[in-house]
Formats: sequence, C-alpha cells, structure tokens
Amino acid sequence: MSLIKQIQVTFDCAEPERVARFWCEVLGYVVPPAPEGFATWADYDRSLPPERQGAGFVCMDPTGAGPRMYFQRVPEGKVVKNRVHLDVRAGTGLVGEERVARLEAEGARLVALGATRLQLLRADEYNESCLLMQDIEGNEFCLD
Repeated sequence: MSLIKQIQVTFDCAEPERVARFWCEVLGYVVPPAPEGFATWADYDRSLPPERQGAGFVCMDPTGAGPRMYFQRVPEGKVVKNRVHLDVRAGTGLVGEERVARLEAEGARLVALGATRLQLLRADEYNESCLLMQDIEGNEFCLD
C-alpha cells in the first residue's frame, strides 16, 4: 500500500527571505506565522546565533494544497542550468495565441517583480507553448 507523502521544494540561494517573498508573489503563497513565542520572523531570526541569522525562510500555499517551499542560504552562487525546475501553470487549458498572450502577460507581471524573461517556446506537434524564465537569483522556471 502506497502512502501519500507531502513534499517540500528547497531552493539554494544567497538571500532566502528575498527569494521566498518573490515566490510568494509568483504563486500566491504566504509566509507562515512566526514560531510560538515570537511576534515576528525577524524576532525569531534575532534569537538565532549570528551565523544562522537569515539562513533560511519559508513560504506556503495558504490552502495547504501545494508544497511548502524552503529557501536556504548557501555560500556558492548558481553556476549551471537547474536539473529540476518549477512549471508555473499560467496557461492551463489554453491553446494557440490565447495561451501565448496569457503567458506573456504573466511573464510581464513577473519581470516587474524581478524575474528575467528568457525565451518563448512555441507549440509544436508534442508540446504547447511555454515561456522560459529565471527568478531573481537566476533559477530557471517555466510558465506553461
């Protein structure tokens, strides 16, 4: 019998809170409440040893349906293409130019948040159109 497991998506990054707040805006996610005994995440962060302050940040789907996302500070920068990436389903159910228009509109919204638009991949006989993007630290993702 298979057990259903929850997943967490973890990003390595230089500025966890900044990247987490970007993805909150992209996905409609929220920052969870601060740990018990702390009024804010900043209060909690100040309680940590200096080397752990700012080392991680979380965002989550407010409905609980999507995966929790964890952002952890690492010393090295991004060097090569991601082996795993997120597909943000902005054009689900749409085809042709209507789909492209929806992807471009969402891409423009995300560029205003600091994302980078890389390339529109037009539909072929196997796949619908998608828009390749990068987040504010260069991690690739697709609007599809």
